[in-house]
Amino acid sequence: MSGSDFPPGRFHVSGEVMGVKINLVGSAIRLRWCGMDVTARVRSPRVAELTRLMPKKLPPDTSKMLLCPMPGVITSVSVKAGDAGQTLATVEAMKMENVLKAERQGIVKRVSASQGQSLAVDELIMEFE
Repeated sequence: MSGSDFPPGRFHVSGEVMGVKINLVGSAIRLRWCGMDVTARVRSPRVAELTRLMPKKLPPDTSKMLLCPMPGVITSVSVKAGDAGQTLATVEAMKMENVLKAERQGIVKRVSASQGQSLAVDELIMEFE
């Protein structure tokens, strides 16, 4: 698609002129207008047919894990395997301490992080049973 195919960002729909933000994102076209955000993919009929057959990759189940919410250093781990406690660990990031607390009752299965360890976002701190 080239810029000469249509005036960039201007569409005429039922006599109304719509100013739409257009961005190419890889092989897709992102359209934004009045709070709506749509990504359109233009494919050949064969590629579209094959795409429908592709399995959907589900995100991993992290419901029994405590993941680091931000890059930082573990300043304390308040529980060990077998414990059931409310305060789980503390992460220091940008000179602020962030206390990580349990959202629900559970028993710690395994603690993966230790005090002084630097973690990235979504690195495993501990697992629950």
